[in-house]
Amino acid sequence: MNRRNFLRSPAAAAAALPAALPFQEEKSRLRITGVRLVQTRRRQPLEPYKPRPLPGLTQPGEGATPMSVYPELRGRGGAAGVRDFTVEISTDKGVKGYGRGGPGGGPIVESHLAGLLVGEDPFAVERLWDVMWRATMSYGRMGVAIHAISGVDLALWDLIGNATGLPVYKLLGGPVRTQAPCYATGNDIEDYARIGFRKIKNGWPLPPSAGREGLRKNVEMIRRTREVLGPDGEIMLDCWMGLTENYTLEFAQMAAPYRMYWIEEALPPHDYAGYARLRAKLKPVLTATGEHEYGRQGFRLLLEHNSADIWQPDVHWGGCITELRRIAALASVYDIPVIPHGGGARDAIHFVMATVNCPWAEMFRPVPTKQYEEENHITRGPEGVYTRASDKPGFGWDFVVG
Repeated sequence: MNRRNFLRSPAAAAAALPAALPFQEEKSRLRITGVRLVQTRRRQPLEPYKPRPLPGLTQPGEGATPMSVYPELRGRGGAAGVRDFTVEISTDKGVKGYGRGGPGGGPIVESHLAGLLVGEDPFAVERLWDVMWRATMSYGRMGVAIHAISGVDLALWDLIGNATGLPVYKLLGGPVRTQAPCYATGNDIEDYARIGFRKIKNGWPLPPSAGREGLRKNVEMIRRTREVLGPDGEIMLDCWMGLTENYTLEFAQMAAPYRMYWIEEALPPHDYAGYARLRAKLKPVLTATGEHEYGRQGFRLLLEHNSADIWQPDVHWGGCITELRRIAALASVYDIPVIPHGGGARDAIHFVMATVNCPWAEMFRPVPTKQYEEENHITRGPEGVYTRASDKPGFGWDFVVG
């Protein structure tokens, strides 16, 4: 039976179901009384640190993005001006939970989802996720609607942890590892190596519009990273949807002597067929994507098209923990690693620690300060840098609201 036929079979449906969670059958005796957006601030400001990217390799605003086809708009891609949000869910017993959702989702939480949640049992996470999904289906399924659901779902998990006195990773079934190996994302190569990282993901290269000179600079970045890491470190590359198939293949051929582990998001996220072609031609370099994919339906399309070796859902954007459990279960049927985008964040790391096929955590632009290491429970070992989740209830947030 081939993969596509198996996906339509009852066996596939059963295999892709995540394990039941014991608390979901219990009545919490809590009722949601409020859902609101809040501003939070760190209880202790971060120690100052100024990144020091290697000169001549990257310059601000030069990275490849979907906007790179318009040279006059270079550096203006992304979600500039569209804010993430934090939602607070409160209950009749005073227990609260907090979750951060993706860009643009806040107004949907306030104007639509809050009215569906008040009066409900916060322990009913599966039911509440499905209610929000169905209620937003006519205008959602992707993008800001799922960003909104993700923030709410995170707040529910945090609330359940606070109500039970358990960290979220224990609610998910307990740890499958005591700590997670990390890779550093960014171009401060020397600093990351000094911290102890043996795995580095370089930021996106110059766009194809930079021509042959840009292509050479991109290869030079990989060469320099290999020089710093030595022969046994792992190098990844984040292209942020800004390349083309032919450019990616030519780049990979030129960079072959420096042994990259994966190339990430080379193409627009909806180009499933293009990713499949790249995957077939890039070997032994792996193809990774999923940061801008939404829900298990989107990852099913990646599977049906054989589009990726590694799946990278984002806990704040792709449907949150409730949906990522299903995505990881589907991936596990085919031994596909799930390495969440931003998986070293203080909420996402709980999912990584409790999920068998999540082997690594991403630390985004880590800083070499004592405070950062303490907050992220940084340790070192054979694979370089490790992190782990807080043992405090919920996600273990330590911030001030308001």
